[in-house]
Amino acid sequence: MDILQIVGIGVVATVMILVLKAQRPDIALLVSIITGIIVFMMVAARLSAVLDLLNSYARKVNIDMAYLTTLLKIIGIAYIAEFGAEICKDAGEGSIASKVELAGKVIIMVLAVPIITSLLELIIRIMP
Repeated sequence: MDILQIVGIGVVATVMILVLKAQRPDIALLVSIITGIIVFMMVAARLSAVLDLLNSYARKVNIDMAYLTTLLKIIGIAYIAEFGAEICKDAGEGSIASKVELAGKVIIMVLAVPIITSLLELIIRIMP
């Protein structure tokens, strides 16, 4: 039922923003940002169960926790970069949004290097 709450918050915020945008665009932007943060926090609270499940499977399969940690960091960076870029777009700053997205992609590439290196080493070992 969380989705009903999230959709309800989103619809109410959208109506408020539409009403406020004509009179007070600065407050409309704040309502948009605050709504985004509230929705993000509601969703983030649910992630702990997923993280616990992934950790338990990683232990069962005997996966190095560094890989799982890196993978989770990459997913987190992707979501945070998208969230930040959307806030910039809502504020009418498309060029800054593009830079935020680019920064997220670069950071993801940097974090992925050890995993890619490990994968390539495994392929080299398998090949004759």
